[in-house]
Amino acid sequence: MLLDVQRITKSYDGETILQDVSFHLEEREKAAIVGINGAGKTTLLRIIVGEETADDGICVFSRDCVTGYLAQHQDYRGEGTIYRAVYEVNGTLLALEDEMRAAEQDMKHLAGEALTRRMNEYARLSEEFERRNGYAYRSEVTGVLKGLGFTEDSFENEASTLSGGQKTRLSLARILLSAPSLLILDEPTNHLDMPSVAWLENYLAAYRGAVLVVSHDRYFMNRFVGKVIEIENTKAQVFRGTYDDYRIKKDALRHAQLSAYMAAQRKIAHEEAVIEKLKSFNREKSIRRAESREKMLAKIDRPDRPVDIDADMKLSLTPSKESGGDVLTLEDLSKSYDGVTLFSGLDLLIRRGERIAIVGANGTGKSTLLKIINGLVMQDTGTVTLGTNVEIGYYDQENQLLHMDKTLFEEISDEWPDMNNTRIRSVLAAFLFTGDDVFKLVSSLSGGERSRLSLARLMLSNANFLILDEPTNHLDIQSRSILEDALRSYTGTVLTVSHDRYFINRIATRILELDGARFTSYIGDYDYYVEKKAQLRQINEAESAKPESVSEEKLRWQAKKAEEAKRRKKENDIRRIEEEIDRLETRDKTIDEMLADPAIGSDPGKCASLADEKETIASKLAELMEKWEALSES
Repeated sequence: MLLDVQRITKSYDGETILQDVSFHLEEREKAAIVGINGAGKTTLLRIIVGEETADDGICVFSRDCVTGYLAQHQDYRGEGTIYRAVYEVNGTLLALEDEMRAAEQDMKHLAGEALTRRMNEYARLSEEFERRNGYAYRSEVTGVLKGLGFTEDSFENEASTLSGGQKTRLSLARILLSAPSLLILDEPTNHLDMPSVAWLENYLAAYRGAVLVVSHDRYFMNRFVGKVIEIENTKAQVFRGTYDDYRIKKDALRHAQLSAYMAAQRKIAHEEAVIEKLKSFNREKSIRRAESREKMLAKIDRPDRPVDIDADMKLSLTPSKESGGDVLTLEDLSKSYDGVTLFSGLDLLIRRGERIAIVGANGTGKSTLLKIINGLVMQDTGTVTLGTNVEIGYYDQENQLLHMDKTLFEEISDEWPDMNNTRIRSVLAAFLFTGDDVFKLVSSLSGGERSRLSLARLMLSNANFLILDEPTNHLDIQSRSILEDALRSYTGTVLTVSHDRYFINRIATRILELDGARFTSYIGDYDYYVEKKAQLRQINEAESAKPESVSEEKLRWQAKKAEEAKRRKKENDIRRIEEEIDRLETRDKTIDEMLADPAIGSDPGKCASLADEKETIASKLAELMEKWEALSES
């Protein structure tokens, strides 16, 4: 056993954060700690590495365990270049190479016997450097730096000039190169773009040591984690498997707990009814039997009702009106800054009901494009045309619509005066504002808190075209799931820029990759995009490797690959249509149940709205069934 965490308890100002938290890690095991913001995940990591002291409990490491710890914001304060800052992690090799460089300089100025001695010394140093795999280590340093997003032409830049996020990435590179037996990482993907996150998850999956990570990136955890430690209501519970395995098991556990609670309640109610009946007979024998049953009832285990933390946090997004079929048209759009072209010649048509995610490396102009669409930035050339009845709801992380002199509660209630207090609190709670938090002034909130409040406002709007720039950045996993569920059932149109691959996978029906100043469209979710990219890469590599003259066999191979790609696309299209049909049919049944509710049936306006939605669903189902039949018969 590499690490044994035993009954850790921690309180601040009388409030218990962690209570009797226990788990262990074996050698080479990969585990993630999850929980809502404020659950105590970072506190637990700090206790494990000795930066904080537990009120009770201990953390026991194996005798030969070496740890490497990355905090969320880790500042590198050393001197020298970026490359040297990472290379120096292996002090022995650094010293050898410094001696080799010094010897090279000396040999330029020596002659005779002194030169011979220095050359012999240089040969010994070189042999020792090679024996210690120094040349391989150089390649490893380069690979780690590139993997974490540093370009080769930046290696000689001074580390002291880096931004805070870049210094955290540099610290991560140093920790990885030190190769500890236990990596402890707190939100390691916060400052990485998508290619760097993909590189890191592959690195960690192949890592020969153990990994303990705190992360909100569910896709990231799914790629390499084999154990999930959940912190909930101060307690820890361990689940074997990936993050998705944990979610399935957690849902099953909640269902089992609720079933056990309901069974216990039925049993208690039955016993209480029998006791009451026996007492009503008012006979000595029946009263004694009632008293005996009361004693037995007092001994019955009465489980607490399981707390469904999502129960009061469902969001429903309802456009005030339907837009035209063509929601957004971009034609020949271009934008440059300081002579650097972000994109040029962009053409795009977005249709009603699409949920589109724009992906691409940092600096390709994704957020700028969203600002152009919203009229906040002017394009250099081209046109942006909104369709009929399009109403935009825009989230840009700059919180331009918030009123600094209002409380959070007023920010919602003033904008939506017909909303009752319970609903306002539920909406704010979905974005992590609970209790007295709702009476804080907006001006007192942190940047992340203001972003969450802006997102809450947007979710209450009646817009039929949502444009979201990194909407999950300041949300915990629970709030991300709530947002995803709301967007999946949203009948309007969504255009988003996001680095959250799990989020994209759940909500997107089309991926637009902005690369090389142009769009490439992929009809499907994020997994389909990754699969298709890999196929295209293989085809391009095969094309590059083949000779000028294409043989008949190669042509047959290409035709076969094209046919396979066509078949896979058809299968994916059928699957997506079937999922959409299932979603619409479920919603149609829900509407029927709602119309059967007397409270709703007595509301003509609500009935008319639901009837309109049923009509829209029927039309969409007919269209989808036609597409399904056409695909199935082709």
